Amino acid sequence: MMLMILSCLLVVFIILYIFYKFNEQKRNQSCYMLDYECFKPPDDRKVSTAFAGEMMKRSNLPLEEYRFLLRAIVSSGIGEETYGPRNFFLERGTNSTLPDNQFEMDEFFTETLDRLFSRSKVSPHDIDILVVNVSCLTLVPSLTSRIINRYKMRDDIKSFNITGMGCSASLISINLVQNMFKSHRNKFALVLTSEAIAPNWYYGNERSMILTNCLFRCGGCSMLLTNKLALKKQAKFKLKCLVRTHLGASDEAHSCCKQQEDNKGHLGFYLGKDLPKSAARALTRNLRDIAPKILPLTAICRYILLANIQKFGAKYLHIMVKNKVNMNFKLGVDHFCLHPGGKAVIEGVKRSLGLADDDMEPSRMTLHRFGNTSASSMWYVLAYMEAKKRLKKGDRVLMIGFGSGFKCNSCMWEVLKDLDDKSVWEDCIDNFPPKSLLNPYLEKYGWINDENAATELEAILES
Repeated sequence: MMLMILSCLLVVFIILYIFYKFNEQKRNQSCYMLDYECFKPPDDRKVSTAFAGEMMKRSNLPLEEYRFLLRAIVSSGIGEETYGPRNFFLERGTNSTLPDNQFEMDEFFTETLDRLFSRSKVSPHDIDILVVNVSCLTLVPSLTSRIINRYKMRDDIKSFNITGMGCSASLISINLVQNMFKSHRNKFALVLTSEAIAPNWYYGNERSMILTNCLFRCGGCSMLLTNKLALKKQAKFKLKCLVRTHLGASDEAHSCCKQQEDNKGHLGFYLGKDLPKSAARALTRNLRDIAPKILPLTAICRYILLANIQKFGAKYLHIMVKNKVNMNFKLGVDHFCLHPGGKAVIEGVKRSLGLADDDMEPSRMTLHRFGNTSASSMWYVLAYMEAKKRLKKGDRVLMIGFGSGFKCNSCMWEVLKDLDDKSVWEDCIDNFPPKSLLNPYLEKYGWINDENAATELEAILES
C-alpha cells in the first residue's frame, strides 16, 4: 500500500515538474519593453513651409514642379515645426558629406541612449543584443559598431545592422529580438530605429520621386527590451504577438516603392501609382493573420457569419449590398498606433478598419508635429498616447507599419501599468490637438492652379 502511494506521489511530482518547466520556458520567452526614448532635434532645425520652399528653390526646379511641390507641402498634413538635418541649414544647403551623415546618426543615438540608460538604471555593459535599423545609409564600420565603441559595450554582444527595410523596419527589429529571446534567457536588448535624411535629398524633378522631399523629416527612437521575468513590474509593455506580411513575390508590389535613379542620374525614392493598391493588399492579408491572435472568438464568428450571409444574398437572392462587412477590431484593441506615413495612409487605414477620428488622432498629430520619420514614426504616436495619459494598465495597443518591399507588419502590446510620461511631447502636448491642422497657406493656395495665386505664394515663401 505504501509503495503504491509513493508511486502515485512520484508520478504527480513528475507531472508537476514537467508542467513547471514548460511554463518556465514560456515565461522566459516573454518580451517586455522596459522603456523607449524618441529623439527631438534642436529647435533651430525646424522646417517651416517657408523654409521648405527655400530649400526647393535651391534645387533649381522648373517652375511647374516647384509649384507642384508647394501645393503638395501645404496639403500634406505636416505642420510648421518638423525637423531637418543640420546640413539643410548650412550655406551649402542640402548637399551632404560623410561627416554630415555620421553626425545625424551620432546625435540621434547619443541623446536617446543617454536618457534611456539614465532612466532605466541599466548599464551599457549589461546589453546583450543590439539591433539598429536605418534603411538608406550604410557606414563602415557599421552603426552598431559606432554605438558599441561609444558606450564601450561587451565584446560578446550580439549586434545586427539592418538596412533597406523601409518604414516598417522597427517591428522587424523587434521580431528579431523576440526570436532571440526564445533561446537566450535573462537578456537585455536595445533596438534603435531611424532614417538618414541628410544624404537622401532628391535633386531631380520627377514628381513620383520628388514627393519624398515633402514628407520625410528627422527623428528616431531607442527601445530597451528584456525577457527577465523579475523586471516585469518595471516594464511598460509586454509583446503579445507580432505578424509580418511580405508581398515581395509580386512584381507590382515589389516595384511600387523603391530607391532608384531618374533619367538624369539623380538618386531618389520612387513612389509608384500601384503603391495604394499594394498597401491595401498587404494590410488585408496582415489583418487576416493577426485577427485570430488578438480578437475574441465571438467577434471572428460574427464576421464569418455576416460575410457568408452577405455572400449568399448576393449570389442567390441577387441582393446588392453597398457596404462590405468589416471585422470590428475595436472588440480586441483599445488603441491604434498607426504609421503616419501621410494623410492618404492614415485615411486609408481608417476606412479599412472602420475607425473613428479619435482613433486616428495620435497618428494625425504625429504627422503634423514631427512629419514622417520613417520606421520611428509609430513610437512618436505611442508617445503621444502616453503623454495624453490614455494608456492604462491592461490596455491593448495595436501597431501597424508599412514598408517598401512591399511589407505590412503589425504587433499587439499589453500595457503593464498606467503611463503618463510626456517625453518628446512635453513642451507642446497641452496644445494638442489644435483647433485646426491647416497649413497657414492652405486655404488660399492649397490646390489652386491659378498662376497669379502661385506667383503670390512664391513671393510669400521667398520673403
